Parts: sequence; structure tokens; C-alpha cells
Amino acid sequence: MHTRWGERVGAKPVKIEKLVKVYARKIKALDGVSLDIEENEIFGLIGPNGAGKTTTIRILATLLTPTSGSVSIYGMDVLKDQKKIRRIISYLPEDAGAYENLTGREYLHFIAGFFEGTREAMVERGIRIAALGERIDSKIKEYSKGMKRRLQIARTLMVQPKLAILDEPTSGLDVLHAHYVRKEIQRVLKETGATAIISSHNLLEVEFLCTRVGLISGGRILAQGTPDELKRRYNGDNLEDVFLAVVKNA
Repeated sequence: MHTRWGERVGAKPVKIEKLVKVYARKIKALDGVSLDIEENEIFGLIGPNGAGKTTTIRILATLLTPTSGSVSIYGMDVLKDQKKIRRIISYLPEDAGAYENLTGREYLHFIAGFFEGTREAMVERGIRIAALGERIDSKIKEYSKGMKRRLQIARTLMVQPKLAILDEPTSGLDVLHAHYVRKEIQRVLKETGATAIISSHNLLEVEFLCTRVGLISGGRILAQGTPDELKRRYNGDNLEDVFLAVVKNA
């Protein structure tokens, strides 16, 4: 059975099997990645620069084509069903920008126009998530980096995606802004029942947010499990200890 959006009822939110991505000059960014992400899960993908995190999530967001292997989102193939997939996902890249001459409110209205549903309801959700107060009616070019990131988080979550894909959601934020963004991501995902995959260098953030974690290095998944499982398995006090142990033994 399929829903009106095309996703197969009962299918896993994300299923990746033996995923390979080779760039020009035979650079292998992904080397046989396999992952299953369950309904309502917040899955954290962690690893060093060049590990394959961003390549993986850009394939999930239908922005990159895999070299081989298979990827499905709610039973829909990322190569054959891109338009259907884009209706149920929302993607926040690390370097997301906005139209600097729009106000925050105008920007949220603009983004809402690309999604089905009541535009005003989406924008009101976005305004609540961003929590910028009266500054929502200021030009985006007048925002601090933290304010811009809060606006980007808002536009990602206000559309109530079935799958939220977040690349370094608190990148460059100070402690106060990062804490707010993490709590808001957690609150909105719980409230809407969405599934999420989060890529981050911030292991404290991953431990706080994620129900399960995958450690990737050299384009391969080296370990996965809940934060507590991984700490027990590798005798670590935190995910940083775990990651260092996993990479050392790889």
C-alpha cells in the first residue's frame, strides 16, 4: 500500500544498502555504506572531515547521484522518485543562506510557497520556532549569525517533514544559540513525530540529540548503536572516546 505522496506504508524512513560514491579522479567518498533508520528516530552521523557524512546526506536529499548501491526513503528510490521524496523531506545544509533583503517573515512566506499545506500556518510555526520576536520583521542582512541559523532551522522544520536532514545544525553558533537550537529541534521532532538524520562534528550535541549514532570514516560505517551502547562497547566516557577508539582499531 502507498500513500498519496507515494511512500510505501510500513517502509523504513531510510534504507541504505552498499552505497558507493566515486568522484572525479577516482576519489571514493563512500565505500559500501549500509544503514537502516527507524521511524521517529534521530540518527546522528559523525566522523572527521572527508569521512563521507555530507556526501551521504546529500544523496538522501536527492542532490547527488550514487555510483552504486541503493537508497530508499519510505520505500521510494532516490533515483526514480526524486519529486515524491522532495515532498516529504526537508534539508538544511551547513552553509544554508537566505535572501538578505527580505525580512525573516517574508523569507518564511517565500519558502512555504514551495510546499503543500496552509502557508499561513507554516509561517506561524516558523515564527514560533525561530523565536526572533520583533526582529522577524527586520531585514535578514541585519541578523547575527545565530539569528540567521535560527531562521534556517525554522524554515526546515515549519513544513513538518516526515524526514528532516540536518547538516551541522549548530555550526558556528555560540553556546546560548546552540543550546536553544538543539532543544528546539528535539521539541519539534517529538511534537510532529518526524524522523531525522543529523550530521555533526559536535559529539556533545550528537549525544544530547540522537537516539542512535553511526560512526563513519574513510567512507565506511565503522560502528553504530545508541550512545550508551557505544560507550559500553568501547569503554568510553563519551562519544569522543568512542570515536577515537573505533578509528584507532579500524
